[in-house]
Amino acid sequence: MPVKTPRIVIVGSLNMDLVISMEQMPKVGETVQAQSIHYIPGGKGANQAVGCSRLGAQIDMIGAVGGDPFGDQIIGQMKRHGVNTEHISVLEGVSTGTATIFHTRQDNCIAIVAGANEHCSADQVSSCESLIRQADLLLVQLEIPLESVRQALTIARSAGVKTVLNPAPAKPLPDELLQLVDLLTPNETEFAALSGAEPDSEAAWQQSMTDWERRHGHKVVVTRGAAGSSYLDDSGALVTVPALTVSVVDTTGAGDSFNAALSYGLALGWTLHQAVSFAGKAASLSVTKFGAQDGMPKLDEVMEAGR
Repeated sequence: MPVKTPRIVIVGSLNMDLVISMEQMPKVGETVQAQSIHYIPGGKGANQAVGCSRLGAQIDMIGAVGGDPFGDQIIGQMKRHGVNTEHISVLEGVSTGTATIFHTRQDNCIAIVAGANEHCSADQVSSCESLIRQADLLLVQLEIPLESVRQALTIARSAGVKTVLNPAPAKPLPDELLQLVDLLTPNETEFAALSGAEPDSEAAWQQSMTDWERRHGHKVVVTRGAAGSSYLDDSGALVTVPALTVSVVDTTGAGDSFNAALSYGLALGWTLHQAVSFAGKAASLSVTKFGAQDGMPKLDEVMEAGR
């Protein structure tokens, strides 16, 4: 078990997830009967913060919610999971971000309204500079303004703090921002959107990832669903770490659990292989429970998984 408590700063989104469970996704123009609706605190930033905290990391979250009941619920949830909420702004007259998630046993699709997340500004990030500079690792995503992401990465890079960018949702990213990243964690769809490549074989994956790393000067770990996750080792060979075989209940938070656990391992100074293997186990465990945050596994659960 780790003897150090890693300190991770997460700059990102906080949403209220409206999860609508149904047997099958509606087609365009179709009305279907859903089984239930749940209101669950979420957002990629918040999910990853909870995921890291449940593993035992010290987490400081930077973001924004509205001065409304959803915002109150989200902050309460973060506190219950041990996340420091001091740097989450509560904005009166602004609605908390929402994500409406249409969920089936096999998959999900999501519609996001940014709300207060659009107001997580570069100035707010700058006001937390000392916090970022003292961290072991900075983790960011793309559900807040891009200039705020860039500011967080710039501060971290200037202080020698490790940086992880989960490029979700996928959008074009300038080279100067990508050069501030130590590790990029796209899924297959996001990697295709960023690189323009759609590899159809392991050899093609190796070549596409090699081209990307040479161009941008950082490591890439691609999450590939049931196939697991892939990265290039020091020799340039493609390594794919398989996912655990589990009974799937809810895939909503799998990517966030992966990023949380990967960041936890890297903040402790683990090798990339150790961190990716650990993250894969965490992500597999996360889909066995309902709800992105409540499904995040604890450290002992991940350590025991797959033994």
